[in-house]
Amino acid sequence: MGELSIKLPDVGEGVAEAELVEWHVKEGDLVREDDVLVAVMTDKATVEIPAPVDGRVLRLGGAIGDTLAVGAELIRLEVEGEGTTEAYASPISAPPPSKPITETQAPAPPAGKTTTTPAAALPPPGRGRGPPRSEGERPLAAPSVRKRARDAGVDLRQVPGTGPAGRITHADLVAYFKRGPSTGTGAGLAPDMTVRDVKVVGLRRRIAAKMALSKRSIPHYSIVEEVDVSALEDLRAELNAAPRPDRPRLTILPFLMRAMVKGVARHPEVNALYDDEAEVIHQHGGLHIGIATQTDSGLMVPVVKHVEARDIWDCAAELARLSEAARNGQAAREELTGSTITITSLGPLGAIATTPVINHPEVAIVGVNKIAVRPVWDGSQFQPRKVMNLSCSFDHRIVDGLNAAQFIHTLKGLLEKPAMIFVEG
Repeated sequence: MGELSIKLPDVGEGVAEAELVEWHVKEGDLVREDDVLVAVMTDKATVEIPAPVDGRVLRLGGAIGDTLAVGAELIRLEVEGEGTTEAYASPISAPPPSKPITETQAPAPPAGKTTTTPAAALPPPGRGRGPPRSEGERPLAAPSVRKRARDAGVDLRQVPGTGPAGRITHADLVAYFKRGPSTGTGAGLAPDMTVRDVKVVGLRRRIAAKMALSKRSIPHYSIVEEVDVSALEDLRAELNAAPRPDRPRLTILPFLMRAMVKGVARHPEVNALYDDEAEVIHQHGGLHIGIATQTDSGLMVPVVKHVEARDIWDCAAELARLSEAARNGQAAREELTGSTITITSLGPLGAIATTPVINHPEVAIVGVNKIAVRPVWDGSQFQPRKVMNLSCSFDHRIVDGLNAAQFIHTLKGLLEKPAMIFVEG
């Protein structure tokens, strides 16, 4: 008889050690290949370590609560053969949803070590093809196997087991995933185990970094307000009914932009940039509105500069020009920078309410949701009205809740009585 020293494997990328949380065996126990020996915990997951071969437990590598380094002896088994060898067990854990379930590979042993690693425990040819279990028959499998199958949406009754008494092992699951279900439902349904990896590069990488910075450094809070835009929609339809070649078609955004001119004049704290390092708030007199624009490459934010100096038609024309340039990849660098507050809108696809992310280092963002006809009480009866929600987020370090509510209330009043947008003063 010989001895096999089983080492703690690399149980996760970047993990150097693991804590022993549960032993499933004790000294003197007989174990079979694939029997769970121990559960270990890292800062990322709890992982079960199975026996790579049949044997008898000679020594445990530590007590519950001990921390072992990767490569340290986990357990020593008495096995068939002569001499003393070393092996790395293959850890068992439920794979994350974003990864395909594949065969578990044993990590390479430390340099200078001579190892004997058991072969992959895939079913031999001709095995693992038995008929599925009958309805109500409970298949034999370890809890980790059951969880792995459950996460993959697999009925274990359809998986032939090659272990003792038909026990289903992880290798049986791997073989099942490779060949697919042995019996169909008649509808051609089968689990799709493919995963497409998309490398985050270019604009998408910059978007990811900017959003992470915004959420990490800005304490967001959002306010949602209902706005009756029936009168505004009537006015917009009337203005669009008599088109002129020198005037673009109006959407709701130019009206909102002009309303924001009055809103920030009364509440200048929302039209600002915050320098985190210098702890200085830069309140801008000019209103430079970033317009979140979806392009084939990702989200871009062209900027309409000095909205306070533009009428509603000029706002609409510049908005259309910049949005088209962004979508075509022709926007200049200076047209994509310099915003002091941002508008985000999903148009007719917008939801009832959203919680938009502030465009760092700004301190506020105005979200436009879809317009829907809803019953509104007019004091004596319900009337069908065109209603839209404004979803606005603010930096709580700079904009207090009362100031944010007052700013939104100003926008609401102007949009519900659109004639006031055009009144000077």
